[in-house]
Amino acid sequence: MNKPMKLTILGATGSIGMSTIDVMLRHPDKFTAYALVGHKNATRMAELAAKVHPELVVMTDEDAYAALKGKLPQDVKLAFGMDAAEAASAHDDVDMVMAAMVGSAGLPATLAAVRAGKRVGLANKECLVTAGRIFMQAAKTYGAEIVPVDSEHAAVHQALAGHDRDSVTRIILTASGGPFRQRDPKTLRDVTPAEAIAHPNWSMGAKISIDSATMMNKALELIEARWLFDAKAEQLSAIIHPQSIVHAMVEYRDGSVLAQLAMPDMRSPIVYAMQAEPRLESGIPWLELAQTQPLEFQAIDDERFPAMVLVKAVLAGEDSLAIAFNAANEVANQAFQDGKIGFMDIVATVESVMAKTNNLYVKSLEEVWSFDAEARQLAKDLIRIC
Repeated sequence: MNKPMKLTILGATGSIGMSTIDVMLRHPDKFTAYALVGHKNATRMAELAAKVHPELVVMTDEDAYAALKGKLPQDVKLAFGMDAAEAASAHDDVDMVMAAMVGSAGLPATLAAVRAGKRVGLANKECLVTAGRIFMQAAKTYGAEIVPVDSEHAAVHQALAGHDRDSVTRIILTASGGPFRQRDPKTLRDVTPAEAIAHPNWSMGAKISIDSATMMNKALELIEARWLFDAKAEQLSAIIHPQSIVHAMVEYRDGSVLAQLAMPDMRSPIVYAMQAEPRLESGIPWLELAQTQPLEFQAIDDERFPAMVLVKAVLAGEDSLAIAFNAANEVANQAFQDGKIGFMDIVATVESVMAKTNNLYVKSLEEVWSFDAEARQLAKDLIRIC
């Protein structure tokens, strides 16, 4: 009997992390936890540690670290900081790292896993958006296996399996359209954070839910797909599919289009990333097509979703534009949550930052962080002016 796969979960207290733990608990003979890594949610981390008994818990927020002292099971060690998170990702005992930290803050620990040659379930799209060239080259150099956890990229991964990559003509990601798919674009300036966070299909955190509402999330996914699948800009596209049943499609030279379908539940791509063959039960509901509402598809309205216009310049440009695109969006997204700017100002802020960013090839992480810091400061300055 094979020994269970040992995981480090980056972002364990978030929605992806908790879904990963749900899958682990369904298959205790196949998966165990080496480390759970979280940021601020000490209460939830204590609950998760009691369920899966990892060898180590890491908190990157000092107050959360302090709050957990004496609250973990006796045999669970506690550590603090990003250095500890990187060490937990690269540890010799770890077979797989589930990379689900939110934002570019997750890059160092995820890259540590890649450089240690781990299997990496990639749920942090910012790793590829900000450092795709460096990240994928490191995976090739160190023999790391990158398996996408975004439902769209997991669908593409499955639709490409066993097929000639040179025969691919288009990769088509689907987008639900979020909560404002049918709302009058003229009223979008009045959107509140609570409205933007209320996604109709998926249960996600505030940041990614707002990204879905602006379609920034889909724009970031297109950039991610560029690196994951070594795709050209003209091969990448997106379409609105409100039911979120078809997660992505791959079109081939002969006119065939292969699609992956499943109910909208992140446990499906998570369990695929953890073990593709033989497939494991994930806990998601069965897809009963005869009882499912009609599947609809529609073109993306550029007026309602200007992010999808902006991303075309990113895909046609160099690395620095993608870094600025992501960094400015993180700042603007948080500013919207804090009530400092309006909903439509999110993408407008990103566009203004990109206009001030030089279009340059990036060769090192130092350059990544430099462009990232510059874009964040530009976005903060613009928001103060608003």
